[in-house]
Amino acid sequence: MASKGITSAQSDFVSDYAPTRSGEEGAHIRDLPSASQRSPKWNVNSRAYLCAAIGFLGIFLFGYDAGLGGGVLVLPSFASDFGIEGTAEHVADLQGNVVSIFQGGAFFGALGSSPIMDKMGRKWSLMVGCVVFMIGGIVQTVCFGNLNQFYIGRLVAGLGVGLMSSVCPTYSSEIAPKEIRGRVTGQFQVIVVTGVAISFWINYAVSLYPASAGSLQWRVPIGFQLVPVGLMMILLPIMKESPRWLATKDREDLALKNLAWLRKADEHDEYVLAEFAEITAAIAEERAATKGASWRECFSKGNPIRFGIAFVIFTLQQWSGQNSISYYAPTIFKAIGITGSSTSLLASGIYGIVKIISTGIFIAFGIERFGRKKPLAIGVAMMSGFLFIIGAVFNTHPPVVGSGTVSSASIAMAVMIYLFVIPYCFSVGPLPWVICAEIFNNRTRSYGLALTASTQWFWNFVVSKCTPLMVIGMPKGGIFFFFAVINIVSFGLTLLLPETQGKSLEDMDLLFGSVTQEERDAGVARRAAELHATEKMADEHEHVEDRK
Repeated sequence: MASKGITSAQSDFVSDYAPTRSGEEGAHIRDLPSASQRSPKWNVNSRAYLCAAIGFLGIFLFGYDAGLGGGVLVLPSFASDFGIEGTAEHVADLQGNVVSIFQGGAFFGALGSSPIMDKMGRKWSLMVGCVVFMIGGIVQTVCFGNLNQFYIGRLVAGLGVGLMSSVCPTYSSEIAPKEIRGRVTGQFQVIVVTGVAISFWINYAVSLYPASAGSLQWRVPIGFQLVPVGLMMILLPIMKESPRWLATKDREDLALKNLAWLRKADEHDEYVLAEFAEITAAIAEERAATKGASWRECFSKGNPIRFGIAFVIFTLQQWSGQNSISYYAPTIFKAIGITGSSTSLLASGIYGIVKIISTGIFIAFGIERFGRKKPLAIGVAMMSGFLFIIGAVFNTHPPVVGSGTVSSASIAMAVMIYLFVIPYCFSVGPLPWVICAEIFNNRTRSYGLALTASTQWFWNFVVSKCTPLMVIGMPKGGIFFFFAVINIVSFGLTLLLPETQGKSLEDMDLLFGSVTQEERDAGVARRAAELHATEKMADEHEHVEDRK
């Protein structure tokens, strides 16, 4: 093996990308066949899907805890064990604390994820997140009537999920071929909504427990969260480390080996070598631009706009209204007249199923067909429309408290909530994660996804803390009108976004103006020439040794 990880058997390919004697550039990597063209087998990318799915088990916890907090709060046993009683405002404040403390921990976990990812890599950073979450989950499950202890467990669990929420999209985007990157990264949202739905249904199931069950009623849903994280810890060792992270650490031999394994191809495969050459050339450009200081790259040419997009898109996502409904679905359904603890939890469970089906269909069949920008714009426009309708019906036909029956207006509002979540599932649900996992270059991706996840968790914290009080303080459908206006703003800003579908991660530097196409082609050719020269010197050295 030569010093740069390219074997002599691969030198023929490398020489094709070196400049010719007349000074012309070699062949263009972008002219090579794609993975799907190269191999029509359906399972050619199965390893990329598998490794991403293992990493996304941690994201199941993201969704599960999102639905868990709001559902557990309405269980009589939880309120009794932890003394949640008093005025409506006091109870709402305690509910906000229980839910939002998890988001607060996740914010700090995401914020601190970048140095951990850069030091340990993507794979073992996920293991750290699992261990931290496991500690927090155990503390929550075993506490007895001490709300402060429960808060500590939620905070620690949040730290673990926050770390994983940054690492998972980073890893999935780095291992996926560009042809299916949206589908692979989009698994993030499918797993999130699956976690939310399962938490809703578990909450509904335990709400049917007899009163004699006592604290078991709330311990079952709390303890269940330890199952997926335990499974993840068992499966993590079979994952391959990100080839792009390895390349940034100059471990190019292992980077090439892992890339070939993920593509189910030989290390000498032309497509694999082309992708590898483009990756290493882009990393060399990034280092040259900032003299090796990674954090400075966040402010180099073409990068500030990417960080701006990440912050804005997730700010607007969190204020779209969906998270308020997810976290407090039982409370929201009660507010529109769906009365009774079990009834509101059942309505929440149906809401979760709608999300799974809608998100799964879009990720499987739509995201690589329609791109990112168009579905995002259409989705937020439709969400705004449904929210205006819900607000209008609520304003003109408010539910009658204590009536004991569900009015036709309440049913209509519930249907509108179910319809509202469908455009969410093909727009601001999955697409911000996909877009932000794509737009950053190799040496700033950990910083970018740390900002992305921490922004998401910060506003998550604020929204979850404010929602119970907003339900009380914005009567007559005001909360729905508020979120509808936010989505109108999102629509206008979405029109300014660039389309990222079908572009390699290295092409994002071209899209955002960090480099020109000519500079990139010259860099790839130069990198290939260096590798070829290194290999040629190794061959000559071997011949000299043979003559001796």
